[in-house]
Parts: sequence; C-alpha cells; structure tokens
Amino acid sequence: MKIELEPVTSDNWRACAALSVQPDQREFVNDVSHYLLLCHYGGLWQPLAVTVDGDVAGFCMWAVDDDASRWIGGVVVDASRQRQGIGRALVVALRDRLAAEPGVPNVALSYQPENTAARALYRSLGFVETGELEDDEIIARWTPA
Repeated sequence: MKIELEPVTSDNWRACAALSVQPDQREFVNDVSHYLLLCHYGGLWQPLAVTVDGDVAGFCMWAVDDDASRWIGGVVVDASRQRQGIGRALVVALRDRLAAEPGVPNVALSYQPENTAARALYRSLGFVETGELEDDEIIARWTPA
C-alpha cells in the first residue's frame, strides 16, 4: 500500500473533514473537524492528510511531548477505504518518520481498552503497553532499535 502523508491545507481540509468511520467505531474517535480545531487552536498537534493515489483516504495528527517522545493521534481511515491496509501503512509511515528525528526516545499513542481492533493493530506494529494511562486510554510506545 503506497500512501502519502501530506500537510492539511486549504486545498484538502474539506476532504479531511468529510471523512467518517463505521458506526461501531464512532465511540473511539472524534470527527475529523474536532481534530482540525484541536490542531489549529490547541497549539500542540500537527495535522496530516493521508492520501492514496492523490485522494484523501484518512487523517492523523502528531505532537511532541515534554520528554521529546512523539505522539500519534486522531487516526481516522474513511469507512469506504477500510480493510485495505491504509491504517497500517499510515501508522508505520508516521511512526518511522517521527522516529527518524534526532533525539526521539520513542513514539507513543493511546487507545481505549475496548478498541480491540486498534489494540491488535498497534501491538502487531511493535507498540508496547506501558501501564500508563491518558485519561481512560491505554498508552503504548514503540522504541526505535
């Protein structure tokens, strides 16, 4: 699966905001418009459009924590594009991109315990649950070799 992680711009933000997930996934993620506002006004998160063959198929965001770890958040793949390997490809691409920055001790993300699909995906990509919690979410970290 060849994906691109591109900045969210005036040309693609509407396509990002139009992304939606399956009904049974809505309890685990916010609408992308919420994430876009968080990126714009929160001062921490950086948004990325996930494209396949030039079309927006997903969204994600990243941030730098006080300990220099990098965080992945707001991972959304449109319902019409799920089960095609896009989620896996975007997490790997963003993980590797963030880990390549100098001085990065690890890449972290979090998920709700009931989100078994996300938990299985992240575990299969080498993220290890640390016992830490972020509100009601489990934190998992991936440490570069």
